[in-house]
Amino acid sequence: MPTEFLNLIGGKWSAASSGKVIESVNPADTGDVVGLVPASGKEEVDRAVAAAREAHEGWRLTPAPKRGEFLFRTAELLLRHKDELARLVTREMGKILPEGMGDVQEAVDMAYYMAGEGRRLSGETVPSELFAKDCKSLRVPIGVFALITPWNFPTAIPAWKIFPCLVAGNTAVFKPSSYTPVAAARLVELIAESGLPPGVLNLVHGTGDVTGEYLAAHPGIDGVSFTGSSAVGERLARLCSGLEKEISCEMGGKNPIIVMDDARLDLAIEGALWGAFGTSGQRCTAASRLIVHEKVYDRFLDMFLGAARKLKVGNGHDPGTHMGPVINEAQMEKVLGYIEVGKKEGARLALGGKRLTGGAYSRGFFIEPTVFADAAPGMRIAQEEIFGPVAAVIKARDLKDAISIANGVQYGLSSSIYTQDVNSSAVAERDLEAGIVYINAPTIGAEVQLPFGGTKRSGLGRKEAGGRGGSLDMFTKWKVVYRDYSGRLQKAQIDKE
Repeated sequence: MPTEFLNLIGGKWSAASSGKVIESVNPADTGDVVGLVPASGKEEVDRAVAAAREAHEGWRLTPAPKRGEFLFRTAELLLRHKDELARLVTREMGKILPEGMGDVQEAVDMAYYMAGEGRRLSGETVPSELFAKDCKSLRVPIGVFALITPWNFPTAIPAWKIFPCLVAGNTAVFKPSSYTPVAAARLVELIAESGLPPGVLNLVHGTGDVTGEYLAAHPGIDGVSFTGSSAVGERLARLCSGLEKEISCEMGGKNPIIVMDDARLDLAIEGALWGAFGTSGQRCTAASRLIVHEKVYDRFLDMFLGAARKLKVGNGHDPGTHMGPVINEAQMEKVLGYIEVGKKEGARLALGGKRLTGGAYSRGFFIEPTVFADAAPGMRIAQEEIFGPVAAVIKARDLKDAISIANGVQYGLSSSIYTQDVNSSAVAERDLEAGIVYINAPTIGAEVQLPFGGTKRSGLGRKEAGGRGGSLDMFTKWKVVYRDYSGRLQKAQIDKE
């Protein structure tokens, strides 16, 4: 019998009132049921929001360094359970075990980082133009947040939202993806083990269209932090636009790696493989476009295809596996559909393009690493987010042309250039329309101490992670305080008579 996990509402674990459950299965072996979670409805959301509102006043008044101590204890718990959590991430989401370990390590890093922010949360103190008067700005919490997360990083992305939200003095209702709810539930269990007061963090399982949208629009919610597709994020933004809610949406990407004629091709090949096929291409920062200078195009393509042919696809727990399955049948059909689109558009299918079947493959959602050569910038496979192990290789005349191709999409999340020319890297750094630019590294690999997010259809509102300019700006509002201790009325900007 599969293990059943529950909602956490007001410090108590409970099932959905409907009695219905959602089954989470292993995408590498659909006969393996990872666990069952409640199929929550409006009643559970209402109760969770009420619990968060009730807990907010006490949590807001808890000194920020004390709030940080809960996160420090959580970091220690995550480290202690890292191997268990990583194996759970691999089993439930499908990514290979080293990536599962990295998923959990990001949560550890964010817990430690935000625990430290409990002793910073810095504002400014500035001089006043008037005698015996001081001026300062303070960060204050916003209230109750809805935190809605995707399935591709079931531990890391929730941590990116939960920890800054809590250290800033907010309370939260967390709704994880219904595709990877068990990993999220284990994360919340460990956070609760840190001694967090009841109601500060509430967990409600359910589907996005029912539970997620109702939670985002709930009148008791002051802010929404969402990570997922651009279409859903934009719908949530419209939903919240008239409700005076803070909203941050980290969404899709169509991320380019530019390879210049002076690049170290061995390094660029390694980066392109990792960027295109890491997590089976199921990252918002995946490198789905490889824009290569015409002088090295043929050589790069031969080397890239040779390296991609050596990738072993299989169960992520197998130490020899380089790439796991996609998350579910619907995603597999979407990716295979885009491969057919690429063929019809006239791109040359140079590698892969099929579902892997037979043997252990027959029980999972496995797709070959797929490479389209001679893709045109305007093709759908070079414009639309596929979210699978598919890379389009595009030829560029020079740096200007490469940057123009890179910018010629509706997304602007992550970007990369491989070059040994410092001037070329400086131009790319300046002109690439993306929230993140990597130089001589792939499009994936963000670190928690800097803001994460994109432009255009890749992001709305504040950024994730980081301190100033990042998630602390999302989860706090500014209050300015003027204190006049002169003992008389002073009129700023008014000349004395």
